[in-house]
Amino acid sequence: MAPRLQLEKAAWRWVETVKPEEISQEHIELAYRVHLPACKRGTCRRNCKGNPNCLVGIGEQAWLGEIDENAFHNIDDPNSERRDKNTFVGLTNLGATCYVNTFLQVWFHNLELRRSLYQCHNSRAQEHNIESDYEPQSICEHLQYLFALLQNSNRKYIDPSGLVKALGLDTGQQQDAQEFSKLFLSLLEDTLSKQKNPSLQNVIQQQFCGQFSYVTVCNQCGRSSALPSRFYELELNIQGHKNLTECVTEFLKEEKLDGDNRYFCESCQSKQSATRRIKLHSLPPTLNLQLMRFVFDRQTGHKKKLNTFISFPEQLDMGPFLEGKQDHKCVYELSAVLIHRGISAYSGHYIAHVKDARTSDWYKFNDEEIEKMEGKKLQLGIEEDIAETVKSQTRKPKCSKGYHCSRNAYMLVYKLQEEESSDPSRTIVEVPAFLQRLVDQDNHKFEEWCSEMADMRKQSVDKGKAKHEEVKELYELLPARDDKVGESKRVSLQAGQLLYERYGGGPRLDGSSLCRECVGQRCRVLRLKNQLNEDYKEVSNLVKRTLSGEGYWVGKASLRSWRQLALEQLEEDEHESKHSNGQTNGQGPHTNNCKEFGPELSEGNEEEMKTFNEDIVCSHGGLSILETERKLVSSEVWTKLRVYFPKAPEFTQNQEQCQQCLTLEQEEKDNEAVSKMMALDQKNQLLNLFHEKNRPTLTKWPQDTDVLYIVPLFFVDEWRKFIRRPTKSSPVSNVGNSLLLCPHGGFMFTYDSLINGDAQHIALLWPSEWDVISRLFIVDQPISIHCFKQTTPTGPTTQYTTQPDLCWECREGFLFQQQRDLREYTQATIYIRKVIEDKRMIKEAAPELNASSSEAEEDKEEHPKVDGEKDPDFSQSQDGAKRLKLSDDSTATSGEAAAAAVPVTNVTKLGGIRRSTRHRKLRGEKALIVSANQTLKELKIQIMHAFSVAPFDQNLSIDGKSLTDDSATLGSLGVIPESIICLKADEPIADYAAMDDVYQVRMPEEGFKGTGLLGH
Repeated sequence: MAPRLQLEKAAWRWVETVKPEEISQEHIELAYRVHLPACKRGTCRRNCKGNPNCLVGIGEQAWLGEIDENAFHNIDDPNSERRDKNTFVGLTNLGATCYVNTFLQVWFHNLELRRSLYQCHNSRAQEHNIESDYEPQSICEHLQYLFALLQNSNRKYIDPSGLVKALGLDTGQQQDAQEFSKLFLSLLEDTLSKQKNPSLQNVIQQQFCGQFSYVTVCNQCGRSSALPSRFYELELNIQGHKNLTECVTEFLKEEKLDGDNRYFCESCQSKQSATRRIKLHSLPPTLNLQLMRFVFDRQTGHKKKLNTFISFPEQLDMGPFLEGKQDHKCVYELSAVLIHRGISAYSGHYIAHVKDARTSDWYKFNDEEIEKMEGKKLQLGIEEDIAETVKSQTRKPKCSKGYHCSRNAYMLVYKLQEEESSDPSRTIVEVPAFLQRLVDQDNHKFEEWCSEMADMRKQSVDKGKAKHEEVKELYELLPARDDKVGESKRVSLQAGQLLYERYGGGPRLDGSSLCRECVGQRCRVLRLKNQLNEDYKEVSNLVKRTLSGEGYWVGKASLRSWRQLALEQLEEDEHESKHSNGQTNGQGPHTNNCKEFGPELSEGNEEEMKTFNEDIVCSHGGLSILETERKLVSSEVWTKLRVYFPKAPEFTQNQEQCQQCLTLEQEEKDNEAVSKMMALDQKNQLLNLFHEKNRPTLTKWPQDTDVLYIVPLFFVDEWRKFIRRPTKSSPVSNVGNSLLLCPHGGFMFTYDSLINGDAQHIALLWPSEWDVISRLFIVDQPISIHCFKQTTPTGPTTQYTTQPDLCWECREGFLFQQQRDLREYTQATIYIRKVIEDKRMIKEAAPELNASSSEAEEDKEEHPKVDGEKDPDFSQSQDGAKRLKLSDDSTATSGEAAAAAVPVTNVTKLGGIRRSTRHRKLRGEKALIVSANQTLKELKIQIMHAFSVAPFDQNLSIDGKSLTDDSATLGSLGVIPESIICLKADEPIADYAAMDDVYQVRMPEEGFKGTGLLGH
């Protein structure tokens, strides 16, 4: 089928020869394209919107093609939640509980521990009624049930929230994994010691406990003393070491005790220099080696992570380290590696690599996800690539066969190597019947859920298939066998009847619904569009001719753009004639009478047509008095324009100008003359005030007067504006001294405060100037400052008083409000300046605290210079004080409100150069948006994102004072808007940007305080 535009032109080609009143039924059917041939499937890539008989591409592809059952529902396959064959069960991460999940998986794979836990007495589980949900109480009960589910559940992963809740852990806070391991094993040991079965009371000691002693030898007498001790894991320092052997050797090395650290020898009965070392006596079957990656940094007061590569073997011979048992074979095999992803001690993610005791296969446990490693080897994989995207100072060392290297491993679990046994029961742990009954109950619930989800999917699919067949049947009936044209389709009477019966809606449109009025309207529009270019050329030529006879006034702007206005109007008319009132068959009642939307169309046209010739209509509806904005055209030109703009305002050559406008114009001229005379008179009487010459100052009181008068600076600025531009600015009538007074009528400033900066709110006047101002303007309240000089025995003294007197109560309230505003700000800007090495920073004067306007805002104000005058905004008063300008809308009468409404507009300095109050950022400095109630901890996180410096590496200070209290608010720390905070970073981490698995950034946690691990 031809493109839509070609069909459009072909359907309306007849309008060139047919006038609207000559339209016949044949023309209407051509316009509606009733007789266009229908398109066949396969010939059109998409639906031909210009052909109402094209029924291709109307959505039938989704119904006539192959059925995709997934399109009929949004329910995930419940089998995706089912445990795969020969895999393990995962654990749900409840927010930040990955550290708990890793240890639970490691302990679950300790077969001896699991076997012992299953043997614990649990009357609650044995007597449980399967009609209700089982809720464990003690730690042993929780572990029993959790391990049984991990072993025989049908689910892909299970929820450990019962155990986590019983321990009282905060699921949103990541804790120290090593501390959790110690505390949990200690709690489990204490719980098992209360079991009645003697074989269970010492399970933890039998599995994890070894013995060593601290041996101290006196250098003086040679006496040796040993202090025996038990351990559940060996805490190995990794700083400065490359492999596990070096770490163990350092753990056992001899230490010298001398100086203040000398040892009290019982034989010598005095403090003596001595040596001390640790001697290993026995090792447990499960050897936990804690690699001390998280260490305390004394400089920052926070923990940090050591991203040091450590090499460790798959087989570890501990025989050489045992005291007196060098010949005793004590070989361990690696069974688990616990990994911390991330470079910070306060963030990251924990996972575990665990070896299956039965098959010797390695698995990676990452919360819900469990991945079996290829082959029989441990593959740390991506865990060692976390920080490799940025150049790192340490390269990954090459590992020998049988060894592994890791920068993220924080705990290694080794199992004592046993002689190969033919007894398969050694690696088989059966779930007791009472626990298996609970697991079966949970599996039954899971299967019911799977069945319910599958039924819901099936119902949705069956419903979709039925709909599919229904639409397929209906599509066969659609073609009509015998102009919202682009949005409607012709279908057969049989198909139409079926559609209305099944789906309802209305109205029914047939051949009699074709609208003659719409076709006639569009015919008129198309004919005018075709005629527009010719008329434009003709009007352009006619306008250039000399006018003869009666003419009409047309706005010059309208005359310049009339073709564009006419084209826009015609296109809108064409759009209206193409489209109906927006209703479709399914949108309720309809009438075929096009006159219903005729008035709407007319109103729209009239509103658009008002734009033509509106430029010479005054506000009173008459002819504008501005003759330069209109042009006289001939009646022939006006007749052609009226065809396109029938509703345009019409003014004949003899039309009188608006009398109201003429009267207002004369009044305005008279007022301007009066304003000029008034401005000239006021300027001559107050010439020094206008030019800002010979101004009195408070710092150096004038000799020839003992009184000066005070007015708001705002009054003086507004007065100068009027003097400069009397015809553009309103004359000033009131002084407005109440702005400087409190509600009680007292003055708000002291002599000292005026000298120290408050003088920027006011202007000082000589007595002679005050006499003139009192005469020319309305004064609500005179304000003056008096100087009294006295001679005392100690010498001459000078006192200053104001009239009216200072209101101390309101003054103190004003100062308090000022301080509070500095402490209760929101969305304020501060600047963080990074100090690099020991380079000194350039000190800058702090900007004005209440500066609010930018340079761009200052430049918006127009200050044209009059010949022979100097713009006072660029001059400097004698006292050198920086001036502030009172806000235009400051009408408050209270002292607090008056003082608060005093933003800075510009600041002057010597030399006559305007200086912006905006802060000038230096290199290495960034602006942050903060609030007063924000804590220092939250600011450090903002700084971390801006400078890539971790919070615990940030040393912040303001005005030389260190900021250390992370819980304190910025307001309480004295951080105010526009403050400059210095940042010094401690050993910034080169690969900070590579931290891609961070859950959240936290300051040091409170540990396990208040949890069940500490007996609470």
